[in-house]
Amino acid sequence: MRTLFPEIKPNESFFLTADSVHELYVEESGNSKGIPVVFIHGGPGAGCEPGNRRFFNPEIYRIVLFDQRGAGRSRPHAGLRNNTTRDLIEDMERIRERLDIDRWVLFGGSWGSTLALSYAECYPARVLAMVLRGVFLCRPHEIRWFYQEGASRIFPEYWLDYLAQIPDDERDDLVRAYHRRLTGDDEIARMSAAKAWSIWEGRCSTLLTEKSILHRFSDPHFALSLARIEAHYFVNNSFLAYNQILRDAYRLVDIPGIVIHGRYDMVCPMENAFQLHRAWPKSQLRIIPDCGHAAGEPGITNALIKSTIEIARLLTRDQSS
Repeated sequence: MRTLFPEIKPNESFFLTADSVHELYVEESGNSKGIPVVFIHGGPGAGCEPGNRRFFNPEIYRIVLFDQRGAGRSRPHAGLRNNTTRDLIEDMERIRERLDIDRWVLFGGSWGSTLALSYAECYPARVLAMVLRGVFLCRPHEIRWFYQEGASRIFPEYWLDYLAQIPDDERDDLVRAYHRRLTGDDEIARMSAAKAWSIWEGRCSTLLTEKSILHRFSDPHFALSLARIEAHYFVNNSFLAYNQILRDAYRLVDIPGIVIHGRYDMVCPMENAFQLHRAWPKSQLRIIPDCGHAAGEPGITNALIKSTIEIARLLTRDQSS
């Protein structure tokens, strides 16, 4: 069973001006002459952590992390203005050009898989390969499953805490009800809603309860950006056309990739990864039998690290050829 690579510090970090509103936190670590890889965090709104660098062998990879608009250390925190999927795609292009990278590997889980796929379908010539985890295609029935009815039947005791924020007469559309509170002027109601939304997600993310994950999702700073930005995206259909990712999967035809999904993922059900794999000819699907959604579950961590090693070998072999 593979575990994370040893802790490393960034070689460089900086803020990149994205537009008149947003500044993005960006960092590089590992081998400056290695295979470029960009870590694409989830949420949207979750931000990166130091441990995210450790999925990659630092002797082989040039590791790029960035916090998406409104997330993590990017500024302004939890900002919703000019915050759409297309904005994030173009931010990735700004970062790639700023770092003088021709092509890179995309590594993303959950919403990070959504953004990786959306970017790859817009800029396939810039993508060497992809490693995706906990596939999220952002279709309306996926949002309904987790935030309205579905996962509620698996975690009924946790669901009561999520539901308690919303009065009976608003429960026919919980995402919109939460969005009203998360974007309202009442600071107490805003923070209360943010924590309830975030904790619901954290509680459902693993097959077995992980205290470290619950601690992160309970943090007020993290919860506010996660909940506000997720609700903002979801009431807007994630700024994607219906079934857009699968519809445009033909654009991935020349991109190799590995898709990792926990069999018991209750946040993003297994069906998502299966359908993506069938639409993406050069993908490999690896189902992890004893895991849920989170990258930190041992079986998923093991599969992710093995995949980054495998992708490095594939790219090195292709380069030699």
